[in-house]
Amino acid sequence: MLDPQRLALLKQMAHGIAVQFGPSCEVVIHDLTTGDLEHTVVHVEHGAVSGRKVGDGPSHVVLEARKATPPPAEDHLAYLTRTPGGKVLKSSTLYIRDGEGKVEAVFSINFDVSALLAAESAVRDLAAPREEAQGEPTRITKNVADLLDDLLRESAERIGKPVALMDREDKIRAIRFLSDAGALLITKAGDKIAKYFGISKFTLYSYLDENK
Repeated sequence: MLDPQRLALLKQMAHGIAVQFGPSCEVVIHDLTTGDLEHTVVHVEHGAVSGRKVGDGPSHVVLEARKATPPPAEDHLAYLTRTPGGKVLKSSTLYIRDGEGKVEAVFSINFDVSALLAAESAVRDLAAPREEAQGEPTRITKNVADLLDDLLRESAERIGKPVALMDREDKIRAIRFLSDAGALLITKAGDKIAKYFGISKFTLYSYLDENK
């Protein structure tokens, strides 16, 4: 559990940022010290932006921070995410470290830029050539089940073919991606991954051994 004084300071910062930028700005604090990936969210300001609430699970970048060895070297700043309801957010993820440099909390800022992007698109169409857009924004998840579903879909997209058409090497590559993304940290993920790829758990772990 986070040190109460450290958590109080993070909550103070979250409240200040949320008030400064208004109801379109959500701030979420994740506690990574407990090892409980089911319920990492310990504080939310303006949770209506993404629908997050205290007790929800991690997002993609939070899971990556939990998995990464060594920890992420730099904060992940000013990237786009997407809520299940279709809002586009400009997000920043700050990694809060303990005295040994281990990530103990994640401080996430999500600003709803949907209206701004619509206005920008209208102005660009009138005033300038079309620019290449960023790829599909990462979906913000509220629980580990949704997060694992997203990672499974992404693993198939990276291979470029449906699971039914994958050969052994394709599945090994897809499972390597899931392992690197931290999917195996999720409780009972092995059962769901094995079922998704139509293999036994024994085969799954043999593929993981080959990836080492």
